[in-house]
Amino acid sequence: MFRLNRLSYYIIFCIIILSLTSCDNSSKEGASEDHNPEHWEVDYIRKVIYQHQGLEKYTSPVQITFVREMNSHIEELLEELPNETLEDNRWTQLYEEVLGIEIKYDWIESGHLYHQKYSVALTSGNLPDVVRVNSQQLRELSNAGLIQDLTTVYEEFATPWTKAVMSQEGDGPFETATLDGKLMGIPEVDSSIEKAQFIWIRTDWLDQLGLDPPETMEDVLSISKAFTEKDPNQSGEDDTYGLAITQHLWDPVMGVAGFMAGFDAFPTIWIENDDGELVFGGIQPEVKTALGALQEMYQDGQLDVEFGFKDGNKVIEQIANGEIGMLYGEQWSSFRVGVSRVDDPSAEWKAFPIVSNSNELAKIPLKYGSHTFLAVRKGYENPEAIIKLINLHLEKNWGGTEDYKNYYSTPHPVWQLSPVTPFPALKNLDAYRLLKVAHQSGSDSGLNPEARSIKFNIDQYVKNNNESGWGWEKTYGPTGAFSILEQYVQNDQLLYDQFVGPPSITMVEMKPIMDNLMHDTYVNIILGTPLYEFDQFVDNWNRMGGEKITEEVNQWYCEWVKDEN
Repeated sequence: MFRLNRLSYYIIFCIIILSLTSCDNSSKEGASEDHNPEHWEVDYIRKVIYQHQGLEKYTSPVQITFVREMNSHIEELLEELPNETLEDNRWTQLYEEVLGIEIKYDWIESGHLYHQKYSVALTSGNLPDVVRVNSQQLRELSNAGLIQDLTTVYEEFATPWTKAVMSQEGDGPFETATLDGKLMGIPEVDSSIEKAQFIWIRTDWLDQLGLDPPETMEDVLSISKAFTEKDPNQSGEDDTYGLAITQHLWDPVMGVAGFMAGFDAFPTIWIENDDGELVFGGIQPEVKTALGALQEMYQDGQLDVEFGFKDGNKVIEQIANGEIGMLYGEQWSSFRVGVSRVDDPSAEWKAFPIVSNSNELAKIPLKYGSHTFLAVRKGYENPEAIIKLINLHLEKNWGGTEDYKNYYSTPHPVWQLSPVTPFPALKNLDAYRLLKVAHQSGSDSGLNPEARSIKFNIDQYVKNNNESGWGWEKTYGPTGAFSILEQYVQNDQLLYDQFVGPPSITMVEMKPIMDNLMHDTYVNIILGTPLYEFDQFVDNWNRMGGEKITEEVNQWYCEWVKDEN
């Protein structure tokens, strides 16, 4: 698929600019104001960008309504911004000034009350102009005729920069939002690549025990055993565990997806088999092998016997107490494990690549990150307004007229004030790449505002020994998590979920029940249920609707492959 990156986007604009300047050359020669080419080129870029109909201001004000959940993060942010509210802030003012769009909220609620009112609104059909939904709700609203087809609206009003950003995740998010050939929602494109897993290990414990970083799953198991039995924290007590996991097996930090990938098991995604058909990873025999390894670790005391009752926050307390030395997690795990340095400044963690139980490089499973969609109420007269909001949000934060320090991070996360918050899925990996070039060249001149902000945080630790920058260095530094992610990309190790279509009919009806069955079965096996129970689970999964779902998934896959070719 052809994708526009930011460079391509601006090359297009430069071509437009050159044509404009050649046509208008005589007027510039006679002008007496500013003859600096850099200045008038920037002016022309600004002019061209805002001439696109997706950023043009309405001649008469247009109102668009949302509902909004208030949470502790927003409350804390607003405390730092005494002159701003959710209803009236820098973003609502910008949307009105630039686009002529007035943001209104039908209601704003917190926690349980928000979800209760939201559920009632969906059930009754009493929707705001724009509603945020998951894939199942999108289908239900579409089937009920309550939302609009946005195919033409997106094609005509999304700017080139918006389309470039929204394509960074490929076709997957839009495939999921397309029902019966119609784009029924705008995907809130998340970053799947940043959900790649790494092994995070206390390197001071490795050094203490004379161990090398893992190169195979056998090494991982050996390290886990040593961390459990050889008193790596030198407390003189039996108070350490080899591997941290939580009661939620698919947690992004301290989950088991990365561990299972080491056994070529991918329980949360659909993969292609040798016959070119899609099969669900959660019922494949490799999962049974991985569960068997976890069961042995549990029986050997390498896993906390109470993991089934502990969420991530509880396990973080164990990390802070120096009880944990290894876990699997995403790139931001550094900001979680850093708590161990509060009482023990010598605690050192480092990300390492996922390893396999074979001579092959491990595959890193990735689900497409777009789980929510912006749908527009049927009957709303200006459906293009939501596209315009998305355009401006991306433009002011990462486009040719960006004002990052005022609209994204002040350093407070003011981007959260906007009712729509799209972002480039590759922005953090791109920032790492810019930082790598800056580190190698010794020059910061090529850093964009986001990369510059990250470098400031890293320097706080590297140059000033300020602990606030420790996690940033472990994630974005020369040997941090993103350096490994770059290896994953270069080595073609990323394994994407092959099913990116909308949920099938049977999925809508049965998937939540089947997912719970799978999770409970896995946990019970880790706790000691005989391993053959996995085979019974597979039979139950197929009978409950798995066979039908597999048939529906492959029907979609055949049509999708045909369209792609």
